[in-house]
Amino acid sequence: MIALAQVGIGGWLLATVAYGLGRRRRALGDALAMLGIVAGLVFLGVLWSSLGRPPMRTLGETRWWYAVLVPTLGFLIGWRFRTRVLAIPACLMGAVFGTINLAHPETMDRTLMPALQSPWFVPHVVVYMVAYSALGLSSLIGGWALAGALIRRKPVTFEEAELPHRLVLIGFPLLTCGLAFGAIWAKEAWGHYWTWDPKETWALITWGAYLIYLHVRGRHGLRPVLNLVLLVVGFAALMGCWFGVNVMPSARESVHTYSQTD
Repeated sequence: MIALAQVGIGGWLLATVAYGLGRRRRALGDALAMLGIVAGLVFLGVLWSSLGRPPMRTLGETRWWYAVLVPTLGFLIGWRFRTRVLAIPACLMGAVFGTINLAHPETMDRTLMPALQSPWFVPHVVVYMVAYSALGLSSLIGGWALAGALIRRKPVTFEEAELPHRLVLIGFPLLTCGLAFGAIWAKEAWGHYWTWDPKETWALITWGAYLIYLHVRGRHGLRPVLNLVLLVVGFAALMGCWFGVNVMPSARESVHTYSQTD
């Protein structure tokens, strides 16, 4: 099973190199990226079957979903709009997250506590992971444009801010759906739609950060540097919600923190 993950990571890394060699290697890059995606999807299917439950319980399991979904989303958007702008960052992010999981695997067992035995469990996690993939790509491309502007000592152009914005238009509605699914799930599992649990609070902070970005973009669309900075801030909030909240002292009281051995 680990061999499938290694094939996926290797495919994305080699695809990154192929894309970097220019147009003559695009077809090879596409083939390698697809190889990585197929291997990653098969790996998730085998993992799901071996665990006898959706592999979405631990942070490590959700990282695998992210590692597979980012290249998949980048490939699909590239195919739909006939562009390879997302190819390198998407494959690179998939390889990085997959490598992190191989280097620091988490214990995965068959247990699934009652709160997770809900029909909302899978759609909630999948919608969030697709949203995180789109928003992660948006911030990565936006941050790259900011770095390039600093190196060139020239202002960020409107065109450089346009693709990150389009990705937010994909990710933000999904983020909203994930938040709504979580509230419905919480009502079913614990009897309340919202309790200001640390995870819930950070999810709302993340949603609010991207809402502020969209508001500022609507009013100040001709200030791309400000817009891209807000995207980077939004992604920092997203990472805090996904990973950071789990190491906070308040996480011990959170009903959304599931240890590896429970």
